[in-house]
Amino acid sequence: MTERALFDWLLWGWTALAVVVFIALFFVSAPYGRHSRPGWGPSVPPRLGWFLMETPSWVVLTACLLARSRPVDPAAGALYAVWVAHYVYRSMIYPLTIDPASRRMPLAVAVMGGGFNLVNAYLNGRWLFEFGPVRPVEWLWSAPFVAGIALMVLGFALGVWSDRILRQARAASGGRYVVPSRGLYSLVSCPNYLGEILEWAGFAFAAWSLPGLSFALWTVANLAPRAASHHRWYRATFAEYPANRRRLVPFVL
Repeated sequence: MTERALFDWLLWGWTALAVVVFIALFFVSAPYGRHSRPGWGPSVPPRLGWFLMETPSWVVLTACLLARSRPVDPAAGALYAVWVAHYVYRSMIYPLTIDPASRRMPLAVAVMGGGFNLVNAYLNGRWLFEFGPVRPVEWLWSAPFVAGIALMVLGFALGVWSDRILRQARAASGGRYVVPSRGLYSLVSCPNYLGEILEWAGFAFAAWSLPGLSFALWTVANLAPRAASHHRWYRATFAEYPANRRRLVPFVL
């Protein structure tokens, strides 16, 4: 079997698996953060856990770049830059904002997250640098690319801003969980997850590829159920939690 044939089988199977995971995560919340619970084996400090989860994504994409057999077109180069910027932030900068005293992360969760990022980066990297079409420079000002990059920037900014609001609220309460109310937290329980979904939906538009779409679907499959779990947790923990606050999308969901 050629690598391209294996790539195609992996892409379709991986995308189908996202549907299964989406359904499963409504019944079993990933056991880290506020949903931590025993029974998941050895654990690691949260900063190390995030590093282990997120680093494979930019490392594997870089390996795909180096293993290419053709020149890098401008669009692929731009998408590589925004991808690596996101994951360097997630693997090296975001972990430093986590309180070292936060709950430890099961090593199994970190390994599974790293495995997900490895497969996802392989599919997108090989498409961008080897199997996908070579985009002319004009693609950089096409409607999908411009709209996609704008959506990525918007989503990334929303995620970073929302994480900062949550972090400041916990710091002001001495490290305890509280009901955040600034920014989009006044409308939804998880604006940081909404930002992540917008970001990778933007990537799918800018790349205009099946691997990009698969990644966007996986982002929804992972984060929409977790937003529902967070929303239930807030309502169960805080009697004063606003009844009109949505889980993920203002006024809708």
